[in-house]
Amino acid sequence: IQTFSDVAAARPWSATAGGVALTVRLTPKGGRDAVDGIAQLADGSSVLKMRVRAAPREGEANAALLRLTAKAAGVAPRDVALTAGATARIKRLAIAGDPPTLIAALEKAAAKG
Repeated sequence: IQTFSDVAAARPWSATAGGVALTVRLTPKGGRDAVDGIAQLADGSSVLKMRVRAAPREGEANAALLRLTAKAAGVAPRDVALTAGATARIKRLAIAGDPPTLIAALEKAAAKG
């Protein structure tokens, strides 16, 4: 049985040596570019739900995801990289920068979702 505090403690991001690793569930053709908050997957892991207007062809949705993530984290788009899941719904991103600053920005973006 999961309690609310267990869910609150599970975050889709973690600090790394040069920034933050982030797990995202992307919805392409979502009508708008937005962060939709944090979701719990069946395996118990957490993802940051994000949607973009772009269609999933020729990397358009991934490019839009990188721009949206950069905006949410308060960094330049060049500081966000897709590290896994280029053709999957669940993606791993690396965000370069100061981990506490990035995590605070992601917390704020997720809370709005």
